[in-house]
Formats: sequence, C-alpha cells, structure tokens
Amino acid sequence: MPRPKEFDPDHVVDAALDVFWAGGYASTSTQDLCERTGLGRSSLYNTFKSKHELYEHALRRYAERTRADQVDLLARTGPARTVIRDFLLAAVDRQLADPDRRGCLALNAAVEIGPGDDVVAGLTRADFDAIVATMRVIIERGQRDGEIAADRDAEALARLVHGALTAIHVVGRVAQDRERLTDIVDALVDSL
Repeated sequence: MPRPKEFDPDHVVDAALDVFWAGGYASTSTQDLCERTGLGRSSLYNTFKSKHELYEHALRRYAERTRADQVDLLARTGPARTVIRDFLLAAVDRQLADPDRRGCLALNAAVEIGPGDDVVAGLTRADFDAIVATMRVIIERGQRDGEIAADRDAEALARLVHGALTAIHVVGRVAQDRERLTDIVDALVDSL
C-alpha cells in the first residue's frame, strides 16, 4: 500500500510558482524547488513527474490568481477609463513595490520559452486572452455609456490596454522612477 502524502500539493505549487517567478524556468533547478517546497526529489517527482509539469501547474495557478483579479475588476462600477486607469496603476504599484521586479509570470514565460513549447505558449496565450477579454467588456461598457467612441473597435482597444500592461511589466523591471510608468498609463487612457 502506498504511503499517503504528508504535504499539501497546492502549497507546493504556490512555493514553486514563487521560485519560477523569481528565477525563470531554465535557471530554476530541481534543488531550488526542493529547498523552497521542503520536499525531496522523489516526493517532488512522484507528485509532479517533472520540473516542466510543476511549471505548468505554477502557470495555471498564476492564471487562477489573475482571473480572480479580473472578476473583481469587472464588478467595479464607475467610468470605464477610471477602471482601466486604476487597473494599470495597480500594476505599476505592484511592480515598483516588488524588490525583485519580477513583472508578470505569464509574460516572463512567453519571453523565455516562447513558441518552442506548445503547452507553455498555450497557457500564456490563454492568460493574455483573458486579460484582453476583461478589458473588452469594460471598454464596451464605456462605449454604451458614451465615454468611449462607439465606432472604435473594442477588441483592438482591449489589446492596446494589454500592450500597455505588458510595457509596464517590461519597463518596470528597470525603471528608476514611477513617472516613466505612469506616463504609459496616462497616454493609454488618453487614447481611449
């Protein structure tokens, strides 16, 4: 009879997410994962089969977190431009408050691994598409309210918002001042 697991797999995924987010996939060793999760190699591999499978779980967990944030964002009331501005400014604040300037795990995965890994590429595309879908709903609400011109393509504007978010994560890794990032936010909101 197999021995029951004496650890919480969800805790392991959360710990691994932090390790991958800080160091990336290639730079994260199995030893790094063992140290952070508190598991031995055999327990880690018996549960997740491979470092790559654990990485996939971490990317899915990250997506769960961002989707929960998007649900909260959709529940917000008020002008669409204000909701979008607040969303982007929150990203600026998170980036600047993070001493490691990790950015976005999904974006980091897309840049590091790119199209060379179908599973990771699919997970990152799904994460990006979910953000665009959320922004589209908010923009369409702004169009119905007359705040954003109704003849503008809501999908294209939503992708533009996502592009600004991407810029915040990338530029924010090395930005020395908040203004460099808030300029991105202000220019985007003014363009809607």
